[in-house]
Amino acid sequence: MAANLRFLNPSTMSKPPGYTHVVEATGPNRLIYIAGQLGLDSDNKIVGVPGDFHAQATQAFNNLKSALAAVSADLKDVVKINNYLVDMSHIGLFREVRDSFLNMAAPPASTTVAISQLARPGALFEVEAIAVLPAKTAKASKAASSRRGAKSSKVKARGRKRR
Repeated sequence: MAANLRFLNPSTMSKPPGYTHVVEATGPNRLIYIAGQLGLDSDNKIVGVPGDFHAQATQAFNNLKSALAAVSADLKDVVKINNYLVDMSHIGLFREVRDSFLNMAAPPASTTVAISQLARPGALFEVEAIAVLPAKTAKASKAASSRRGAKSSKVKARGRKRR
């Protein structure tokens, strides 16, 4: 978790169950935005038997975890989640799954809404997230910049060959 994060629940507001009202990130930081994750396996199939909310929610959080790992982040780096449930009667199962994945000592800000349906037929749950990581070191940034410059030079060279 980035050291420059503050998790606040102002005393003038109700105590939230399993999330934080305010998460403050002061720079420099890397912001990571993760698109909505469904309960899909690696073959792009919905997990569990039809209607198995728990299986879908668990897979969605596992997919979120995998997406974060792609940028060397972890669920502890998540500062905001948006959750979409097709049936709000699953709120208890959602909280159970969420709490097993996230850092509940400093839970992220969270919004949960019920919607009529998701883009994928049969999908019952979707989660999207924002994570904050410390800024990359100057050495890592310089190496990345060098790689981008090398790629740009190769693209320019290919363009000249086509003429």
